[in-house]
Amino acid sequence: MASMNMPEVGAPNANGAIGDAGVGGKISRYRWLICSLLFAATAINYVDRQMIGVLKPTISAELGWNETTYADVIFWFQAAYAIGYLSFGRIVDVLGARIGYSVAFVIWTLGHTLCGFAGNAFQFSAARVVLGLGEAGNFPAGIKAVSEWFPAKERAFATGVFNAGANIGAVITPLIVPIITIAFGWRMAFIITGAISLIWLVAWITIYRRPREVAKLSPAELAHIESDPADPAKKIGWLKLLGYRETWAYALGKFLIDPIWWLFLFWTPDFLAKTYHLDLKSFGPPLVAIYLLSDVGSVAGGWSSSKLMKRGHSANFARKITMLACAFLVMPIFFAQYVDNLWLAVGIVGLATAAHQAFSANLYTIPSDMFPRGAVGSVVGIGGTVGAIGGMMMAKFTGYVLQTTGSYTLIFAVAGSTYLIAITVVHLLSPRLARVDAG
Repeated sequence: MASMNMPEVGAPNANGAIGDAGVGGKISRYRWLICSLLFAATAINYVDRQMIGVLKPTISAELGWNETTYADVIFWFQAAYAIGYLSFGRIVDVLGARIGYSVAFVIWTLGHTLCGFAGNAFQFSAARVVLGLGEAGNFPAGIKAVSEWFPAKERAFATGVFNAGANIGAVITPLIVPIITIAFGWRMAFIITGAISLIWLVAWITIYRRPREVAKLSPAELAHIESDPADPAKKIGWLKLLGYRETWAYALGKFLIDPIWWLFLFWTPDFLAKTYHLDLKSFGPPLVAIYLLSDVGSVAGGWSSSKLMKRGHSANFARKITMLACAFLVMPIFFAQYVDNLWLAVGIVGLATAAHQAFSANLYTIPSDMFPRGAVGSVVGIGGTVGAIGGMMMAKFTGYVLQTTGSYTLIFAVAGSTYLIAITVVHLLSPRLARVDAG
């Protein structure tokens, strides 16, 4: 394989062809630079998102929150996320990944930074609404970029790689946030991390273009990227998309599994703190271990289905057999609350989060298997909105159960069984993951 070269970004030449910077017939690896930018943005997205979970005990003590108050703050974030996801699905399809991603990033960074100025639950919820509206653009834009830069056989792996940024963000958060908080207070933790993240925005605007707009992309890599059959040029409107069973295969899958990821993200620090008496200084290493396992799962899930496709299996078989295996790996989460040993519990939770990320990497990929590129962002947006609605319901459910029982028994029972239901629903609605007729 050719060594990695990082060509400069440019424009097509006068006759519309890209410049020839390739060496012989070797395929360059510029598309993986794009994937690395998506990875970095997703990591930032999850730092901003997860900070409230890490800081829950500190903020709750200072602002006088109970379990229901915290759940309400999460609820409003997810309500905004639902609206933003649907909106950004269309925005990304209209404006493209470059501009659409930039707009989303600016909005969510503003909301994240405003959290540092909140003085009560209402103000915090308002800031989280802005955060949710912007963060919703991350995955529609990321999936859109993957559909532009990767052929179908590499998309699950590329999605798994950039989706792994979520876990890196979740790893970074418990390492850096306690340090900043102890030194400067929780408010400065939001402000400092928001300011630093703007570096990514500059890099994205500078580097990202569509493949044919990159002057020094090698012809071999461009041919590789464009090796799939051409998509129909006709756009598919929202109402028409809602009429496809394939849209609902994706959307209902998201409705079922997204709330479980929100649960892991926003309540794992609380679970560890209450069950094993950890605090801001001590639950960092367990959380890091959990999300490192998640990172492995994200990449492994994408790699698995991509490998199966390279061996000649259909996308339908490769995606679904991987998701089925993941569904079984989540099930032991039910027993985490009964384990006395902290690190055994960490292993169980980490296995569940890894399986979720592997499942999610494949689920995120199926819109590009079934729909033309011009509709991918919208389908992802619809699915994200439906998933966020499920997350709103899960936030209320979790807050109520913890406030009334103080136990995770029922919560983990739901988490352990949901993925088998999800893969069943996906298969029933789209037995073959067939391409839709966009005519």
